[in-house]
Amino acid sequence: MATQNSNWGYRRIHGELTGLGHNVGASTVWRILKNHRIDPAPNRASVTWTQFLRSQAAVACDFATIDTALLRRYYALFFIDVTNREVIFAGITANPTGPWTTQAARNLFLRHADRFSGSRALVRDRGSQFVDAFDEIFRTEGLKNLKTPIRTPVANAFAERWIGTLRRELPDRTIIWNQRQLERLVIDYIGHYNTHRPHRSLDQRPPRDSKPPLRVVSDPAQHRIMRSTRCDGLINEYRKAA
Repeated sequence: MATQNSNWGYRRIHGELTGLGHNVGASTVWRILKNHRIDPAPNRASVTWTQFLRSQAAVACDFATIDTALLRRYYALFFIDVTNREVIFAGITANPTGPWTTQAARNLFLRHADRFSGSRALVRDRGSQFVDAFDEIFRTEGLKNLKTPIRTPVANAFAERWIGTLRRELPDRTIIWNQRQLERLVIDYIGHYNTHRPHRSLDQRPPRDSKPPLRVVSDPAQHRIMRSTRCDGLINEYRKAA
């Protein structure tokens, strides 16, 4: 009961047990919880920011900045579903103004409205690109706008973590020359990220995975493995041959 109800203390559990016909003292319940190293209710009832975002079925958004070999900086707008880590690409620009970001949000719902059907909140920082018109689009679609505190990137940890993953696996391993090349690589990488790349928090499965869990291979020598590449050969994908 204590593990299933984080805000129940030993007296609340004692009352529930009494209602079930168990003749046990409240001090006995307290001692059992202590022996099993279960913290008091106030400690167990505290909700972390991550747990709160998941309970809200939140979607986080941010800009990933990428510099080219010609010293031109581009900004890639993306959204990431906190519950299943799926990433949605919204566009790349060299000048992320408020009107551009607002139009990118409109295009996002025109193309991917189904992916936001179960979301209830949008997490974003306080960048000047996210103007009132941008927020209004999400409010119209039924999402609350959760603004992170000033200069607190950890409050948007899901988006920040994905930016780090993108940089390590893509621009840090190749030379970016122009916007067209960058957009092509980012779209291809997001396809790899959503459909193939394993995630530890998802039991080593990709965010968008409709396949049943694979059985443990008893004899690996009997199976032939096929390798394919993404992002101009930067990333390898491995699958069992049909």
